[in-house]
Amino acid sequence: MEDKDFKQEQNPLISVITPAYNAEEFIKGTIESVLAQTYSNWEMIIVDDYSSDRTVEFVKTYEEQDTRIKLVELEENSGSAIARNTAMENASGRYIAFLDSDDLWFSEKLEKQLHFMQKKDIAFSFTKYVRMEEDGTLRDTVSKAPESVGYDDLMKHCVIGCLTVMIDRDKVGHQKMVNIRTRQDYAYWLAITKKGFRAYGLPEVLSKYRTVENSISSNKIKAAKRQWYVYRQIEHQNLLKSLWYFLHYAAKGVQNLIKFKLSTRSS
Repeated sequence: MEDKDFKQEQNPLISVITPAYNAEEFIKGTIESVLAQTYSNWEMIIVDDYSSDRTVEFVKTYEEQDTRIKLVELEENSGSAIARNTAMENASGRYIAFLDSDDLWFSEKLEKQLHFMQKKDIAFSFTKYVRMEEDGTLRDTVSKAPESVGYDDLMKHCVIGCLTVMIDRDKVGHQKMVNIRTRQDYAYWLAITKKGFRAYGLPEVLSKYRTVENSISSNKIKAAKRQWYVYRQIEHQNLLKSLWYFLHYAAKGVQNLIKFKLSTRSS
């Protein structure tokens, strides 16, 4: 029994949390990137958010082939927060890792990140990721992964990509995502770091984030409104403190936009 417990401690189960909605175009690649992991003690909880395409059909095919893949179907479209919360409720792993249905992992993602967390004895980690076009073509844009960030850092600017996060639930405890349509992952990181945990960055590119281009200007405006909503309605910051954080957020956004325009000109 002691040997078994030691093995479980060294080789813990990792639950992959994947919400899916009308994801037939990309879900196969996402699942294949999990199947290709060098770390094998994982389960993938895919929660279908009442898709109208063939997402469920595709997932069931994989579920029949590998018992580590588990499908949960919602009876109505409920949004990513409820889908992720449902996945976490059905997860058995000590560790949870997030992967959306159109993103991909490099094959050593779980193995390297788990080792990083065990070695440092930490509860919350994230890594770098590279952006890719809708067709899978990799961009030159790579995210940053500072040594660590806390609540105040994240309120000013979120450097954490959801697809890169791994959390030790034994340390963090039970934590649900707030039920908002967008930015629920960001609010989740804030809730965890507000407890005093810091998020530690593993400075390796281990994930691929797929971007779908829409109207850049309208997306920026919507994102700013959602950021303000988190400050005021979720974190309940007063007006002055919200403005203070928002100025940092806006300044970083302008800085990133300038970098993006310069890089597109040079290419």
